Amino acid sequence: MDPRVESYAKLIVERSLDVQPGWQVWINSSSLARPLVEEVVRLIARRGAYPLVRLGGAGMEDVPFETIWALEAPEELLAEAAPADRHAWETMDAWVNIGAPENTVAGLELTGERQALLAKARHAMRTRRLSDEIPWVACRYPTPALAQDARMSLAEFEDFLYGACLRDWDAEAERMARIKERFDGASEVRIIGAGTDLTLSLEGREGEVDAGYANLPGGEVYFSPVEDATEGVVHFSEFPAFQEPNELDGVRMVYEGGRVVEATATSGEDVLLETLDRDEGARVLGELGIGCNPGIQRYMKNTLFDEKIDGTVHLAIGAGFSTLGGKNESVVHWDMVKDLRPGGQLLCDGEVVQENGKWLF
Repeated sequence: MDPRVESYAKLIVERSLDVQPGWQVWINSSSLARPLVEEVVRLIARRGAYPLVRLGGAGMEDVPFETIWALEAPEELLAEAAPADRHAWETMDAWVNIGAPENTVAGLELTGERQALLAKARHAMRTRRLSDEIPWVACRYPTPALAQDARMSLAEFEDFLYGACLRDWDAEAERMARIKERFDGASEVRIIGAGTDLTLSLEGREGEVDAGYANLPGGEVYFSPVEDATEGVVHFSEFPAFQEPNELDGVRMVYEGGRVVEATATSGEDVLLETLDRDEGARVLGELGIGCNPGIQRYMKNTLFDEKIDGTVHLAIGAGFSTLGGKNESVVHWDMVKDLRPGGQLLCDGEVVQENGKWLF
């Protein structure tokens, strides 16, 4: 076994989750990640806890049920989680998703209506995580499908993934704490980039540093902006807006009074509009994230990595983080990445703090 798998499992169990004796730990993955799942289970056992392993076809967070079932089941069934799953979600002590897809577009054949119903079914579980009621981590295991999407060989993708995840997270946390401190002290943040001039408020809101805990790889500082204060336009022109299994090009959104009032895309616009209309909170900005992982420099068509690209920001429509003062509720939380390295700026209360992806303090 690749020795990095053991280090990866240790990071998940001991740092990201800090599993305690007697805990029930939900593990969602696929059979392709068996080496990592086995090692995670072994370490959970050594900590005197219980693994609740669920292996699906894709192992991705956003397709928790087999696509075959989701295609065939009555719609009224899709909106409700299976009672056994619901009980597990309500009583589990920690949650980990190890994405290991055989096919990264599995589930694409599901209609928008069926995807929306599935999102409703998993809303309670997602709320437990986003509110940090339980420790959780979402990560990926290198599979040929993920490597192919990234235009890499499997060996290259393995090196990339482990290089991004197996870092000195204590040192990274110290570096990112300085960024958090600067934005914590700001009332207004302005984002300027290609086709983009957006202002948002962080008044009274404090950020969080992701240094190898909730997401792997870590490497971001993130906030829940004031819900009614986002104004301007953002154009995600550099990278597609990707949320498995959907990929949209040229997403452009106009905010007024904190809400998206205009939205277009050069491809996938129907998916964008359907998502924005899923509920009342879907058109509100739920997150500002600042990518800070120096081990990630290129777009991978995988948001878990792309949102951490050093010199980018990501903006999520939908649910905010209640632990960070966020008040917006939605079944949606969709991160879209904006590259600021080619001529972009970040301003805090009118002062330029980042230019061309480089910090000025």
